Amino acid sequence: MPFAPQEVVETQATCGLQIIIEELAHALLLEFCHPRNQRQAHRPMSSSSTISQASDTFAAMTDDHRLAEFIREQASAMRVVIQARKRLSGGAIQENWLLDLLIEGGPWAGDRRWVLRSDALSALPASLDRAQEFAVLQVAHQAGVKVPRPLWLCRDTQVNGRVFFLMEYVPGVAAGRRLSSAAGALGQARLAEQLGANLARLHQIRPPSAALAFLPLPKRSPALACVDAYRRYLDTLDDAYPVLEWGLRWCELHAPRESRLCLLHRDYRTGNYLASEQGLEAVLDWEFTGWGDPCEDLGWFTARCWRFTRPDLEAGGIGLLGDFLRGYHQVSPLWIEPPQLHYWQVMATLRWAVIALQQGQRHLSGEEPSLELALTARMLPELELDILNMTGADAP
Repeated sequence: MPFAPQEVVETQATCGLQIIIEELAHALLLEFCHPRNQRQAHRPMSSSSTISQASDTFAAMTDDHRLAEFIREQASAMRVVIQARKRLSGGAIQENWLLDLLIEGGPWAGDRRWVLRSDALSALPASLDRAQEFAVLQVAHQAGVKVPRPLWLCRDTQVNGRVFFLMEYVPGVAAGRRLSSAAGALGQARLAEQLGANLARLHQIRPPSAALAFLPLPKRSPALACVDAYRRYLDTLDDAYPVLEWGLRWCELHAPRESRLCLLHRDYRTGNYLASEQGLEAVLDWEFTGWGDPCEDLGWFTARCWRFTRPDLEAGGIGLLGDFLRGYHQVSPLWIEPPQLHYWQVMATLRWAVIALQQGQRHLSGEEPSLELALTARMLPELELDILNMTGADAP
């Protein structure tokens, strides 16, 4: 069962301690990592500015000639020139590189902007590998889900040092705080509706799927499978977390009796999609996709911990819940009752709490010393308070 999402710092939750953490982490990372005259904001596959390749050791070791030759072969071109290769920051689990290309000859001739996506130095075992994520993108794209168009997968590590795939670059804004701050008094109705409809299109994909045979089916109800997975992780830790155990027991006792399986994104939230003045452009970060209850994605998107600066806007901090569900119901016949949504919002908060513990352990173990990861772990007390408030006597 996958736990961890991407974008630790840029996607901190709603308010209070979480925003303070985000501001502090962003300021300190810029102070230590970038010269004062080069500080900018970044987000993978968005229109944000990027870090130059000279600042990254891995880029210096990469043979661009081999990469250009791979692209030339796939694009049936005469010649490919990599005019610029820039690391896009924000990926705690994967690396994303923006490639500015000049392609001569063939069906892709001209100037192209594509994104190369590969593993970061420290990956999480719960995430899909790049070949699997590429397959998911292909299936989602074919189903009409708004995603960056997947191009080609390369399994040959001699080309770029790691397995990677290429996809089209999509411009737009992804930063959760920017989107929620600009939402207005009643939110962005069109964007919320588009996000709901897009998620419903994803949920129309159901097992079995030959292209996604690598995704395991839950052996018991999806809700109880989540409870089991999070409890197993807590059991590996030396310290006790009674609030999280309480929340897991609440979810166990209130688990839905019936559910139908569909394809989940499992990190569908503000911060993981690109938006423009026209609305939704593309959904990003598919490395935690799996089969499960569609309400899991709905609960994750609407959970308080992903509303950023607008905790009053239940649809991801950018819109009203009614607008989001209206878009969802335009595509899907599934009707979501308030108690169902509340249940999966509790589960989402538990999952994010487990993520905070995981990210902190990555830092404390020495596997990946990181201020981002350390500060994420500091979010746990606020998440625990949310869990207690959501599972008290007044819970639906």
